[in-house]
Amino acid sequence: MTGKQRIQWRSMCKSLVLGTFLTSCMILVYCLSTPQVHFSLPEVPVPYSCAHRPTQSHPKPTINNSDTAYTCAPKVDIMFMKTHKTASSTFLNILFRFGEKHQLKFAFPESRNDFFYPSLFQRSQVKDYRPGMCFNIICNHMRFNAPEVSKLLPVDTSYITILRDPAELFESSFHYFGRLVPFTWKIPGDDKLTEFLRDPHKYFDPESFNSYYLKNLLFFDFGLDNSLDMNDPRVEEGIKFISDRFQLVMLVEHFEESLILLKDALCWEMDDLLFFKLNIRKGSTVSKFTPELRARALEWNAIDWKLYQHFNQTFWKKVDAYGRKRMAADVAELKKRNKEMTSICIEGGHAVEAGSIQETDMQPWQPIGEKSIMGYNLKKNIDKAHRKLCRKMLMPEIQYLTELGVNLWITKLWGHVRDIINW
Repeated sequence: MTGKQRIQWRSMCKSLVLGTFLTSCMILVYCLSTPQVHFSLPEVPVPYSCAHRPTQSHPKPTINNSDTAYTCAPKVDIMFMKTHKTASSTFLNILFRFGEKHQLKFAFPESRNDFFYPSLFQRSQVKDYRPGMCFNIICNHMRFNAPEVSKLLPVDTSYITILRDPAELFESSFHYFGRLVPFTWKIPGDDKLTEFLRDPHKYFDPESFNSYYLKNLLFFDFGLDNSLDMNDPRVEEGIKFISDRFQLVMLVEHFEESLILLKDALCWEMDDLLFFKLNIRKGSTVSKFTPELRARALEWNAIDWKLYQHFNQTFWKKVDAYGRKRMAADVAELKKRNKEMTSICIEGGHAVEAGSIQETDMQPWQPIGEKSIMGYNLKKNIDKAHRKLCRKMLMPEIQYLTELGVNLWITKLWGHVRDIINW
């Protein structure tokens, strides 16, 4: 047997082993992760809040635009609708730290890091749920189901979410989830994204497994029909539904401004907003849209674009009400504080590629087939006052959830499958 034949034989054996293992694991994971049949649960009123609120005895003085001083206590009952590919993992880290600070009760999923997405959320998917139980924060990925969420949290809960420019979101989703959507496998060439956008209807199959990741993903995440025609009246009804339910809709492109509005709405402290950008992609893996391709991406995701435009307008109305000058000063302060934390916490002061991350606990979750998500290395000699905070701020979502006591065995099993695929 020649050397070339040995290489081909080895490659065939490797593919056979991987294919058999992957197929078996996927069948197992699918069976285990398929949501159970949900029976009607009794209606038990949820108390206004079960939070320990030591800060309420010392309310925070606040100044409004008319320079009138008043006091407020931080709002701790929060529903964060975690949309896909919208810097939501960065905000999740902020919420985790806030929850730990105030000893809040999280409603977490069981065995995985989402609430059986893409099925609509059900209360019974919450770990150890019993009717009448009190929770303060729910924030993991779900497909939004307002009636079920409202029965889980106090009536005065603050509803928060975040949106992203749909063209950029589509590019990110295509990169991250594309290999998990079977109809993309038949797209020819190396630049599958460009080829797809040239004629989406040629390849798109709405019945294909995971196809929702690649069309109006935001609208789908909110539990709405992502296949509607843009002029269907149900689109406007859906946007109004979101507008009526959510007190604050943040924007990825204006993340710091969004956090300042959040701070004002929930009466938080500037310390609560400190963050590092998590799940950053290597620049070399990001497709650069031409104006034509961007227009095609927005046309393909027309419902999401309509949704985004609506909340972009309401966002800037909130900024105007807050005060542009005041907003600029607060954003500058937040950026300054984050820069100071970067110098204290991060080795080299910047993110590094996955292969250069020294601690396993700091490795972020990667898309299947590659390692394009960057992470951080902690400085070696961080002073005692900042050591714990630095680690928390840099900790990826999966590791943080594990530290908070969530059993992620299905998620971790899928992680091992991904690692084998990359073998």
